[in-house]
Amino acid sequence: MDVDRENLAVKSETMTLLRDFQSIVRQPDNQRQSSSGVRGGHLPKEQLHEMLRRMLRIRLFEEQAKRMKMALKIRGALHNAIGQEAEIVGACMALRNDDYMTGNHRSHGHPIGKGVALAPLMAELLGKKTGVCKGKGGSMHLADFSVGSLGESGIVGSLMPIAVGAGLSARLRGTDQVCLSFFGDGAANCGPFHESLNLSSVWKLPVVFLCENNGYATTSPQAQTTAVDNIAQRAVAYTMPGVIVDGQDVLAVHTAVLAAVARARSGEGPTLIEAKTYRYCDHSEFAPAELGGLTPPPYRSSAELDAWRARDPIKLFSVWLHSAGDLTGEEFEVIKAAVESEIEAAVVFAEESPPPNPKALFEDVFI
Repeated sequence: MDVDRENLAVKSETMTLLRDFQSIVRQPDNQRQSSSGVRGGHLPKEQLHEMLRRMLRIRLFEEQAKRMKMALKIRGALHNAIGQEAEIVGACMALRNDDYMTGNHRSHGHPIGKGVALAPLMAELLGKKTGVCKGKGGSMHLADFSVGSLGESGIVGSLMPIAVGAGLSARLRGTDQVCLSFFGDGAANCGPFHESLNLSSVWKLPVVFLCENNGYATTSPQAQTTAVDNIAQRAVAYTMPGVIVDGQDVLAVHTAVLAAVARARSGEGPTLIEAKTYRYCDHSEFAPAELGGLTPPPYRSSAELDAWRARDPIKLFSVWLHSAGDLTGEEFEVIKAAVESEIEAAVVFAEESPPPNPKALFEDVFI
């Protein structure tokens, strides 16, 4: 597939999402569900719209990053989380601005979910001086302390102990801050997972561990690598609550994380939450074969992909908002158009920014 065809395929996904939503918002009012008594109805309309806005920011940011990767404007690995927007935003919006968060190798969405500006993130992906890490981190090492985003890493599970340290720091400083630790199902089979859950439970630290279970560790299905059906079952070994939630339902995730955060703030200790979700993209984005890229071997069926695409988290949430009377077709268009403008501005900012000075290589390195 050439670059132009790949770009069209990415754009087509978003256009299909918009058409599907518009077809539902044209339903007569008497066919829609009332907002009274609907789960999530206690949240203000502005907050619900902000959830949708952040989900669209993640989706459109990563679609743009994929196009730039295909055009060789982004070098190195690029791991997108398209399809996982609900669990990211639902979890992050259960936090305060001064709460902490740690990510993993698939973490463009996590800082966006926490409220980071898009332009410095895009600049970081391009290795520019104006990036959140001054162009030294790239896609897998984003951090922005201004919103509590402590960092990410390509080493699976390696940020979980950092999250425990952040929880201990809050305890020692006498604050009620909480740390949210994102990790994948593959990391649940690594040593840092067990060490982190154990110590945080022993000390009752304010940490919320959120497993983004998209069913695959790279290309290996969970059933072939993990002895338990659900990662949350492992919570019992560390005397903490283990919660399973629909990762495609932003409100369900938000509710679960709110409860875990409240528990952590009150000094009751950590919680393990498993969000069942799915990534529509491959493990990482590869450049076209004619430009030296690789073609990953098939490991998922078309039927599986179609089944999960039918539960697109942005579509599900948009339809629910409209059924609850909290979103019109015009409002959806306005939100989406504003996000598209943000993405365009972020690209211009990133492309026009200078690269870091080679003399700055050893700055910010502590020995």
